[in-house]
Amino acid sequence: MKFNFSFIDKRQVSVKDDIMAGITVALALVPEAVAFAFVAGVSPIVGLYGAFMMGIVTAIFGGRPGMISGATGALAVVMVSLVAEGNQMGGDSAGLQYLFATIVLAGLIQMTAGILKLGKFIRMVPQSVMMGFVNGLAIVIFTSQLGMFKTNGEYISGSALYVMLGLVLLTMAIMYILPKFSKKVPAALVAIIVVSCIVIFGGVETETVRSFVIAKGGTGIKAGLPSFNVPMIPLNWETLRFISPYAFILAMIGLIESLMTLTLVDELTETRGSGNRECVAQGLANITNGFFGGMGGCAMIGQSIINIKSGGRGRLSGIVAALALLGFIVFASTYIEMIPIAALVGVMFMVVIGTFAWSTFKIINKIPLADVIVIVLVTVLTVLFDLAVAVAAGVVVSALVFAWENAVKIRVSNVTDRKGVKHYIVHGPLFFASTTSFISKFDVKNDPKEVVISFEESRIMDQSAIEAINKLAERYQLIGTNVHLRYLSGDCVKLIKRAEKICDVNILKDPDYHVAIDDYRKKVVDASI
Repeated sequence: MKFNFSFIDKRQVSVKDDIMAGITVALALVPEAVAFAFVAGVSPIVGLYGAFMMGIVTAIFGGRPGMISGATGALAVVMVSLVAEGNQMGGDSAGLQYLFATIVLAGLIQMTAGILKLGKFIRMVPQSVMMGFVNGLAIVIFTSQLGMFKTNGEYISGSALYVMLGLVLLTMAIMYILPKFSKKVPAALVAIIVVSCIVIFGGVETETVRSFVIAKGGTGIKAGLPSFNVPMIPLNWETLRFISPYAFILAMIGLIESLMTLTLVDELTETRGSGNRECVAQGLANITNGFFGGMGGCAMIGQSIINIKSGGRGRLSGIVAALALLGFIVFASTYIEMIPIAALVGVMFMVVIGTFAWSTFKIINKIPLADVIVIVLVTVLTVLFDLAVAVAAGVVVSALVFAWENAVKIRVSNVTDRKGVKHYIVHGPLFFASTTSFISKFDVKNDPKEVVISFEESRIMDQSAIEAINKLAERYQLIGTNVHLRYLSGDCVKLIKRAEKICDVNILKDPDYHVAIDDYRKKVVDASI
């Protein structure tokens, strides 16, 4: 299954494109960071600081140029419980301090994962899980934007709704049409500027970034530079026991979402990033957040696609996005607060259209049923729960399907030579799922006193396979049959201790099994003639 991202240009790294793309991303980060901060139960400034620090650190040190990190909803939904419990333990402001400490610990876990090179395990994620992931994330991004159509907890209606829908559609139209004439400037940035000018100079009444922040309980996005502070919490065993489970969950969700996004961006740009380096960078960014007052985060698929689509390919795009966001907070908050929410929603809707793997509907009748089930399962779980649960479930189901399909491939052929020796030749992988079928292939009671079992066409995969060989050898021993095991690898022979005592275990050389072939097969054929 190959994703079709025809809306992405396979262009090279360009300073101009990186700068323009970075500014576009920064504009899109503002409402996202604010919204996720409120989800987590913290100030909008904490969310904006988190987006800035995640963005700048990962852009400089991360393993995937062009990928954008910031405050995310996947982590925010976990943080809300942490902050609430922290407030109960130490007062109204204690929850935020516990959050900072937890983010530091989560960052240390992520850095450890990168140092131990655990990022490579993202390769174990099947393509069907990836397809379910992008579909689920597209749906989540879409539904998250629907909240922008609310005022004071209620969906807008009447003329306000029509105005906002019109502005959203105008933004989308500009993003769709402009690239057909010119790709020198990001269509998303042009769309935001055009729609903002219409609203500001045309006196159009609609929701803006400022009204959105105020409606959420904030006063604006203006603030100073983030400052260094050590989280003010008790340094004792009780604190560690409280924050550790949250830190582990946040670290795992952050790594999974970041590595999955990295894989997707790799495919979009036809290049390859470093998962282990990204793990370290994500951890360093979260540690920085914990000491400088940010809510932390991870890679953001929506903003990453905006960046790539706008031409951002190098580290400069992420650096510009982070610095522009900080500039908005410190110097240009008045102007950024005037941007209509409709323009940013329109940009995100185009991201949804570009993110969703529409090819799913074309291939659904052409791929195995198990893959269809995995795609649907991961999509649904991503929407209902979170990415970590969805990916874990998808990988487990895929692994079980793989195990079952390989378990039924085990075959055992046999031939009796002119001397009355029965030769069994095992075909296919021998592992936990195929051991029962393997043992059933042998006629222990009716076999002659000399039996040879060849594993030249098989592979011993795990401890269950070794135990099955031991069990079979013991059955033959009970009736006085001599068993000769052939073509077992050296490492396997070392593990088959019991079978070595009750039968002849001989390592005949096999080049595909880390050893060289001798003329055993020729001897079997000659003896049977």
